[in-house]
Amino acid sequence: MRLLLHRLKMFENLANKLENIFSKLKKAPSLNEEQVESGLKEIRQALLEADVALPVAKQFIENIKPKAIGQEIIRSTSPGQMIVKIVNDELVNILGGKNQELNFNAVPPVTFLLVGLQGSGKTTFSAKLANYLLAKKQLKPLLVACDVYRPAAIDQLEVIAESISVPVYKNLDENNPVKIAQMGVAQAKKEGKNLVIIDTAGRLSVDQNMMKEIESIKDTVQPSEILFVVDAMTGQDAVNTAKTFHDVLNYDGVVLTKLDGDTRGGAALTITNEVNKPIKFISTGEKMNAIDVFHPNRMADRILGMGDVVSLVEKAQAQFDEKEAREMERKMLKNKFTFNDFLKQIKQIKKMGNLKDLLGMVPGIGKAIRNMDIDDDAFKGIESIIFSMTEDERNNPKIIDSSRRKRIANGSGSQIEDVNKLIKQFSQMGKMMKMMKNGGLDNMMKNLGGNMPNFK
Repeated sequence: MRLLLHRLKMFENLANKLENIFSKLKKAPSLNEEQVESGLKEIRQALLEADVALPVAKQFIENIKPKAIGQEIIRSTSPGQMIVKIVNDELVNILGGKNQELNFNAVPPVTFLLVGLQGSGKTTFSAKLANYLLAKKQLKPLLVACDVYRPAAIDQLEVIAESISVPVYKNLDENNPVKIAQMGVAQAKKEGKNLVIIDTAGRLSVDQNMMKEIESIKDTVQPSEILFVVDAMTGQDAVNTAKTFHDVLNYDGVVLTKLDGDTRGGAALTITNEVNKPIKFISTGEKMNAIDVFHPNRMADRILGMGDVVSLVEKAQAQFDEKEAREMERKMLKNKFTFNDFLKQIKQIKKMGNLKDLLGMVPGIGKAIRNMDIDDDAFKGIESIIFSMTEDERNNPKIIDSSRRKRIANGSGSQIEDVNKLIKQFSQMGKMMKMMKNGGLDNMMKNLGGNMPNFK
């Protein structure tokens, strides 16, 4: 799924504006009806500026207004917080209420048909979905290449499918996508595959021939689900395209791609209302693990700066071996945690996704790092320093004297101050673990003396 407002730049402007509105409401010791009305107007304007459709923005405010100006809010000791809760609940509602999983209730092979315009990200997402279901449900996928029009489309699918060790069915002697889809499903049955994902052709804009072709594929292969894949950066055009495809295909769910782009995000808040279909997945970037199940409640939390601890835990569970984690914990509590162990931890954290994405899931931190440049190379300097150490130095940092530190700095292309800082932090981490062992977490916090960072 990173599933984070993490890397989802599309919601940053909306999140910032809502944050400023709520900040004013929270500061007021009490609120009157006029103040609440003013705040609601600002929220409505923020939604419109985020490219949310006018009818949706109006309905949003109409739904929360009776609750927001109710007497229990006005008389509350923390009215600002209660209004945030009301807005959060309505955001969850407007985003679909609850996540809806894919339908696997079908005779194998379960077949998913991906549709959308050219450039929406269908081909990349088809491989991401295969990779996701291979890992999460241990299914045996077959990708079917039905885009016979776009130059190199089949080659593109084969290249990314090879990177995840998933086979592709293609037929270069056949130019009828309907027949290719039909033969692909037959091939899956023959090879004992229980999952088929069909990558269809798109166009630069909707046309009748394309829609008829996709409709014929639907009627022929009878897919378990049809997923409409749309580029979130196209804004209101994404909503219009979603409606057109839905009118013809009555698809089952929406996939929003390119959510790491710098756009206003209104499409995600509008599509579910316009077509009454759930957003099932969100996708960011080109990496095969950059796919997340769409959870309306988690997305609402991210938009309002509340983090997403559940997704963070899920990502950690997917990467960290339980037995190895217990061994790491044992080493840390005995203060036997080495730089080699630290490297292993860094490697596993990097597998979880972009560091800024992960930090953005922690409540309170998202706001602090929103405008910071934290990229995938955030650990590069630390790794270079550790790689420049000898095996003895990694296992026993106490032997790293001033001459060794100078050599490590030169070898890693770092400043000696950077080496000193890393070793000091590593030493402090060991002391903290010792405090936990001797006096528990409370004692550790007490000894920190209030030096923890304050993300407010």
